Amino acid sequence: MDWGTELWDQCDIIEKHTQSGLELVEKYVKFVKERTEIEQSYAKQLRNLSKKYNQKRSNKDEPDCRLSSYQSFVDILNEMNDYAGQRELIAENMIMNICIDLTKYLQELKQERKTYLLEAKKAQQSLESTYKQLDNSKKRFEREWREAERAAQYAEKTDQDINATKADVEKAKQQAHMRARVAEDCKNDYAAQLQKYNKEQSQFYFNDMPLIFNKLQDLDERRIRKLGHGYILFSDTEKNVMPIIGKCLEGITKAGTNVNEKNDTMVIIEQNKSGFERPGDIEFEDYSQGINRASSDSSLGTPKGPLDLLGKNKSKNFWLFKRNKPTVTEDFGHLPPEQRRKRLQHKLEEISKELQKEADQSEALGKMKDVYEKNPQMGDPASLATQISQTSQNIERLRGELNKYETWLSEAGVRGDTLRYRAHSFNNNGAHEVLSPDGAHSDESTPDPSQAIYAEFDDDFEDEEPAAPIGKCTAMYNFPGASEGTISMQEGEVLAVVEEDKGDGWTRVRRHNGDEGYIPTSYVTITLNK
Repeated sequence: MDWGTELWDQCDIIEKHTQSGLELVEKYVKFVKERTEIEQSYAKQLRNLSKKYNQKRSNKDEPDCRLSSYQSFVDILNEMNDYAGQRELIAENMIMNICIDLTKYLQELKQERKTYLLEAKKAQQSLESTYKQLDNSKKRFEREWREAERAAQYAEKTDQDINATKADVEKAKQQAHMRARVAEDCKNDYAAQLQKYNKEQSQFYFNDMPLIFNKLQDLDERRIRKLGHGYILFSDTEKNVMPIIGKCLEGITKAGTNVNEKNDTMVIIEQNKSGFERPGDIEFEDYSQGINRASSDSSLGTPKGPLDLLGKNKSKNFWLFKRNKPTVTEDFGHLPPEQRRKRLQHKLEEISKELQKEADQSEALGKMKDVYEKNPQMGDPASLATQISQTSQNIERLRGELNKYETWLSEAGVRGDTLRYRAHSFNNNGAHEVLSPDGAHSDESTPDPSQAIYAEFDDDFEDEEPAAPIGKCTAMYNFPGASEGTISMQEGEVLAVVEEDKGDGWTRVRRHNGDEGYIPTSYVTITLNK
């Protein structure tokens, strides 16, 4: 069944129906846009929430960072950030695949419908014009036939009139004959116009309008089919990210299962154990026997509190009841023994790393100076004197600090095997020598000096290389990479990780051909280099 056959006389109904159908598409597009605004607002609020509580995190040196409950909360915040990214992706895909696509298709349908209605209007106007011509010829035929009848009656009357002359009779007959001929011509014209109109009317109702109505029917069916596909996309868009949203929720569950109360308890003990021994019993002072009379006499004026009665423990800090914040000292003497040892060891490690860095700098400056001396055109050796001098001073300063903290650590009494923080000793030129476990010097195997110098010098003048990968990742899902700054990937593709996720849900990666860009962190499994 088609509109051209069944609805041949319902042009107005067809016009209203097709217009209503286009308005439904517009309404659906508006509905989807408002839905995407809700998704974007929701994602923004989730990101702000995650950021708000991430900002309250302490730095990695804070004690709480080692607690599993604390780290699990951080993991939850990261998963919520990834979840927000998936809500944004839903909104973006709905805009691209539904709103933009349907809006473009709607404009095409409007233009096509306008063309068909214009064709119908032209056909209607053509039929009406032919009908007007038919009506005019009919009226003219009617008018002329009446005039011919009157002329014939007048000629007959004149012929019977005995008073009329022969000339009057002849004239009346000629007039009647002329009117009859004109009426016959009008009759023939009317018949021709009627035949023409009937033909056009048949063409209009059986060919032209049914064809136009069938075209409008096809347009409407295509609109309905496209709209139905848009309804399906509304669901599929969210279904496509459900696996990733599920992984985010699994990550939150995993964060909860990773909480270990026993481990957190051990961390608290390790971080806060003072190392003090419990105070011993307070000795009884028998004033009735005259013992320590001088001490008792001097103490009669002021009542003694619990801390004054510690006896032999009087000289020790009673950490259990200490309320006032101690004055921070460079040797960490304000801390309990156990905590002091840990802080001193950590400080020694930092100084050793800094000393190693300065030693490497000194060695590099020495090599560069040798290059300049052998090749004056490359630079003036004297220009490096200031840097070499500054580096030497830094090395001496760090040596002094290293010795100072080693002394304090020795005084603190490190338990078990004492770590050797002097991993390297430095000669006067800034070069370093490796110490063997027993403290004896062992010479490092040194490559050809000229080769080492020129190799390092060449490295300094080479073009800057791209950042070295810090790991690799494998794509779990396809990602189109349509936004600026992103890169596409296929499921199972392996990419090099250049920059970790900084909390915004995106990781920077590089392909083997050098292409770089960002991808959603939740779309890949990442393995960082150790």
